[in-house]
Amino acid sequence: MVAPVPTRVLAGITVPDTPLITKALAFVHEHCDEFTYNHVIRSWLFGQYISDAIPELKTRDAELHAITAILHDLGWATSGDLVSKDKRFEVDGANAAREFLIREGKKEEWDDRRLQLAWDAIALHTTPSIGMHKETEVKCCGLGIATDFTGPERSFGGILTRNIWEGVVKEYPRLGFKKGILRILCGLCREKPETTYDSFLSDIGEKYVEGYSTEGPSFFGYY
Repeated sequence: MVAPVPTRVLAGITVPDTPLITKALAFVHEHCDEFTYNHVIRSWLFGQYISDAIPELKTRDAELHAITAILHDLGWATSGDLVSKDKRFEVDGANAAREFLIREGKKEEWDDRRLQLAWDAIALHTTPSIGMHKETEVKCCGLGIATDFTGPERSFGGILTRNIWEGVVKEYPRLGFKKGILRILCGLCREKPETTYDSFLSDIGEKYVEGYSTEGPSFFGYY
């Protein structure tokens, strides 16, 4: 059983409230645009609500879940110093979050296993066929992120209600979510296509980005 942490209410949802979570919120606000900031906060809140309603998920490390949800899209950072030229955006995000935790977290609280869980939660958030079979914290992070794409009716177990969804969206507007997501993902396909060939981004690139092609690149071509 994970020890309880202080809480507060955000957009009608009770969430953990620790100094490190506050630092994570400030960090993503500093490095990402408003569209991304709102998306990661919604992902956290949706995941928090769903996970708290499921007994086997409620016992998760709530601080780790919060921080990974908040920092999960640092691979989209607009500040210019967190995004690599040769890594998938999920890996950039996971690396940046781990560096943040090593720098800002207490060493006695963030051992190698906790750091690895945080890295896995972010690196695997677009790969539910793997992430949903890993540790609880990895699963919870992915559930909340997915819900921001699917809507409440298709949330895990149908747990998230329309009223809860609308309350969160009112506080953290979607800001043209579909167009915003396409803008970011198409940008990745244009700017570093070699990081997209073995992921869902290849479908985005082939459909929306002129000149993008997966012809030639393959999984085994990397080795």
